Amino acid sequence: MRTAIVFNHPYEASYCNAILNAVTKGLKNANHEVDLMHLDNDGFNPVMSSADLKAFVEHKPIDPQVIDYNQRLEKADHLIFIFPIWWDQMPAMTKGFIDRALCPGVVYDHHPRGFGLVPLLKKLKGVTIITTMNKPKIMYSLFNGSLIKKAMLRSVFKTMGYKNLNWLSFTSVKSVSQKKRENWLINLEKRFSKFN
Repeated sequence: MRTAIVFNHPYEASYCNAILNAVTKGLKNANHEVDLMHLDNDGFNPVMSSADLKAFVEHKPIDPQVIDYNQRLEKADHLIFIFPIWWDQMPAMTKGFIDRALCPGVVYDHHPRGFGLVPLLKKLKGVTIITTMNKPKIMYSLFNGSLIKKAMLRSVFKTMGYKNLNWLSFTSVKSVSQKKRENWLINLEKRFSKFN
C-alpha cells in the first residue's frame, strides 16, 4: 500500500515530528510505501490567488506544486494528516492545502444530478487525521464542539463521499508526563505496524 502523509509543523523538535517518525516507522514495518508531503519544508504557499481560483473553477490547477501534490494523492491508498491544533483549528498551511490541493476534477467532482459531491480518488481507502493540542479533550469538545472533526472529517472528506475517516487526538500534550507521551508514540508505531 502507498500512504501519503500531509505534515505541517515548522519546529523540528515538536511532538508532531515525533508522531510523524512513529507513524512512518510503523507504516514501513507494515511494508507501506510512505509519501511525505512536508508542507513547511516544501515551502507550500497556502494563499489562494486570483489565478489559482480561476484554475480551481476550471478544474485545471496551474501551480506546479499543487499539480505535483494532486498526482501524488491520486496514487495514495490512504491519506494521513499530522498537525497541531492552534487556536482550536488547523495551521494555515494545512487549511491552504485543503483549499488549494484538494482540487475539483482531481479529488472530487459535483454529482451529475447537480446535488452533492462524488469522490474521484479511486484508490483512496480512508483518511486519518492526527492532531496535538495543549487543551484538555473535554474542554475542546464542550466549548468548541471538536472543530477539527466538523471542519475536516465532516465538512471536507465526508461531504466529498470518502469513507473510513478517523481522528486521533492527543490532548494536554504539554501537561501530561513524559512517560505518557512516550507511550503514545509506542502505541502509534504499533498501530501503524498493523495498518492495512
